[in-house]
Amino acid sequence: MAPSHSHLFLPLLLLLLFSLSSPSTSLPTSVCVIGSGIGGSSLSFFLQNQTAIPTSHLSIRVFERRGRIGGRTASVNLSGDLFNAGASIIHGKNLHAVRFAELLGLDRVEPDGADWLGIWDGSGFVFKTLKPPPDDSSAIWKWLYGVADALLLVKRYGLSLSTMQRFVKDLLDKFMLFYMEPEKRPVFKTVEEMLKWNGLYGLTQITLEEVLIGADLSSRLISELVTVITRINYGQSVAMSGLAGAVALAGSNADLWTVKGGNWLLAKGLLELTKPTLHLHEGIESISDKGDHYLLTSDKGKEYECDVTVVATPLDEVNITFVPPVSIPYRRMQHTYTTFIRGLLNPKYFGLSSIEDIPDLVGTIETPNVSFSSVSILKQYGERDFAYKIFSRSELDDTLLDQLFSVRRDTIRIDWSAYPHYKAPEKFAPFLLDERHLYYINTFESAASCIETSAVAAENVARLIISRLLQSSTEQNIKPLPTSQEILHSDL
Repeated sequence: MAPSHSHLFLPLLLLLLFSLSSPSTSLPTSVCVIGSGIGGSSLSFFLQNQTAIPTSHLSIRVFERRGRIGGRTASVNLSGDLFNAGASIIHGKNLHAVRFAELLGLDRVEPDGADWLGIWDGSGFVFKTLKPPPDDSSAIWKWLYGVADALLLVKRYGLSLSTMQRFVKDLLDKFMLFYMEPEKRPVFKTVEEMLKWNGLYGLTQITLEEVLIGADLSSRLISELVTVITRINYGQSVAMSGLAGAVALAGSNADLWTVKGGNWLLAKGLLELTKPTLHLHEGIESISDKGDHYLLTSDKGKEYECDVTVVATPLDEVNITFVPPVSIPYRRMQHTYTTFIRGLLNPKYFGLSSIEDIPDLVGTIETPNVSFSSVSILKQYGERDFAYKIFSRSELDDTLLDQLFSVRRDTIRIDWSAYPHYKAPEKFAPFLLDERHLYYINTFESAASCIETSAVAAENVARLIISRLLQSSTEQNIKPLPTSQEILHSDL
């Protein structure tokens, strides 16, 4: 991990405070945040770094029912090596995550994965890309390989590939509007308002398949390559709602990265930077509106009074009682079962004679003949010794794993309540769950779920909190997120 620049943030905060027009009224504010993942940690950052409310008036508590921070950005230790077990990839245009990594001094590396793809239908490979040349091959040989591989893809899927790329580019262009200067974009009370503002709401109301058919993509591309991508990134088919599916396609782009040491370090770094009072191993069981404050009761029998309460975890599989009750649409979470194995795949399972004939990434299509969504190589230790990651919609038992692998040294199974089960038309809970200061970041997940969408939603909720505390709908009291260059080259 690169050296931290956290010691530079105190003068930065002082600069922000003295350069802003602070409100004349005193705003002592206690904020209670439920959840220490990217949503909760980035909210803490945005509240402290994008507001004219003096930090001496701002007290933040973060409650985490688990014994670790990071939410669904966890790492797993397989045979002494750490691998991302939850949210694994970040797009190069995910600017909040990019800036967080810069500010925290975290190194960005290429994600664990493979360049050699095979599409498996349960009985054979319907398509394989070309096997990449060795790493020590000449630049011209690697270039020729890239051209030949691209031509092979075009031969299989035709010009629909370029249509899909234009579709993803259009998605990214609209998503980039969320990074405009605060004075150029509203503060949103609902996800619908937020997505209608940048033209993405319509994608949440129809399926990805309908979107892509309307864009004139070929049925072969949709049923094969697109399906492989949605099964890997969301564990779902092209029947999922369109915006989440489009985000999955963006997640197959070449411009991808991950944090060295694990993406959970983003949440860890943001919490260390903002220094909220952190309550690990303490879940919240009830939230009661007492008129001038909220009373939070934890599973340790403790009570906390908060001026503002923010739910930064999906409410779908946690048992929190609200008094008075709040109304949110029903949403089922999609469980992804992640199995990490150190061993060796069995080529006979795939109808092959040699381990060298199995692609580094095996994706699957929608068919009852396969029990997993994907299996990929994470690391090679020797000619017959690899670390693998398998995604599936249900737990893989030992009988199946013993068929799939000829050697299994270590096996780790994780059941993730990973993201919503997407079904168009999507319905959304509001960001503001009452008429005072009860907020819900994870309602945005009904549109799409990833590290960056959590940060985007958290920034909007932070701005909403600030504007409501200041009784103003303007953004003149909100500052954009500084870059590391602005910090490092300041004259303070």
